[in-house]
Amino acid sequence: MYRETEACRSETVATIARVAITRAHLVYAAGIAGGALATALSTHVRVPLPFTPVPVTLQTMVVLLCGAILGAGGGALSQIAFLVLGTAGIATFAGGSLLGVTGGYLIGFVLAAALVGAVARRTDSVLAVGATMLGASLLILGLGAAWLAQVNGLSAGQALMVGVVPFLAGDAVKAAGALGAWRVGRLAWRGIAGDSQRDD
Repeated sequence: MYRETEACRSETVATIARVAITRAHLVYAAGIAGGALATALSTHVRVPLPFTPVPVTLQTMVVLLCGAILGAGGGALSQIAFLVLGTAGIATFAGGSLLGVTGGYLIGFVLAAALVGAVARRTDSVLAVGATMLGASLLILGLGAAWLAQVNGLSAGQALMVGVVPFLAGDAVKAAGALGAWRVGRLAWRGIAGDSQRDD
């Protein structure tokens, strides 16, 4: 009788574990899909500038937030999924195509999301995550300018003037917005988790 009871308990625990793992996978996949969709939608918030072929969008803020929420792997995968959607013609790239003038920025999205995600999963420090978001923004701009120089045949100085300088202030604001949203989300989640534990 005792052995049968133990066997039933073990089977129940195994079943619960399988359900929990499946649910976690579904949530993870939904987060990646949501991040890709949010990045695609943010492309349509676009402000063209007369002195550069690169428009201002909300994408950088969304990319940073995807990394902070989904972690390094999930954040990077969300941006890879966005690139796949764009290449397939389902989503729209600000530069028209992956190989267009904004190709370097798009590649930078993947690396930036991974970088922010790696740090955000290791620390709750607003300073550390904020500094990483700023660094990730510069990474996007740097890769974007390098790509722009190759595509348009620009010198390094010209690429900086049309691909980096016009976006520095705006990207700092977007990084601050992403940091604030991440912080509020973390505090809200802790409040919900705390309430659930108290209810138990």
